[in-house]
Amino acid sequence: MTKPVVYAGSFDPITNGHADIIRRAARVFGAVRVVVFNSPCKRPLFTVQERMDLIRQNTADIPGVSVDSFGGLLVDYLEQNGLNVVVRGVRGPADAEAEAAYAHANRLLNPDIEIVWLPADPSLCFVSSSAVRESFSYGRELPGYVSEQTARALRAKIAAVSSSRHTKGPETK
Repeated sequence: MTKPVVYAGSFDPITNGHADIIRRAARVFGAVRVVVFNSPCKRPLFTVQERMDLIRQNTADIPGVSVDSFGGLLVDYLEQNGLNVVVRGVRGPADAEAEAAYAHANRLLNPDIEIVWLPADPSLCFVSSSAVRESFSYGRELPGYVSEQTARALRAKIAAVSSSRHTKGPETK
């Protein structure tokens, strides 16, 4: 059995761009482990479990996909799981520059790590989770950026967050 490649990120939420990279990586490598990172530097809309559930829903038709989560460095996850190949999606020159720095840092920490870049499908190269979250938070949706399952989850989560803000009362300073 071949070892899976790792596709890691925050996936808050999973977009059609993420799903495309997962589908293509599974086709090329046979097995992909999608790892949801719980970064203390970010304030996600969805919990880790909700993100994992959405990934499972969005990739249920893709053979060879598994989902996991981790709260540390990617290099630590790879070492703890005996893995060394990471797939990264690259949307354009800005992503390539950032990904090059990211790959260099990971190779400094563990020279056995290999990073494989998959260019984004041109129709999905402007898709980002942050743009999706922001548009949905203002009641607007970006057609083609997320699946219907993810859109439903976003609508429900934003309604719940909005409702909880209104029931707390005025903030004090």
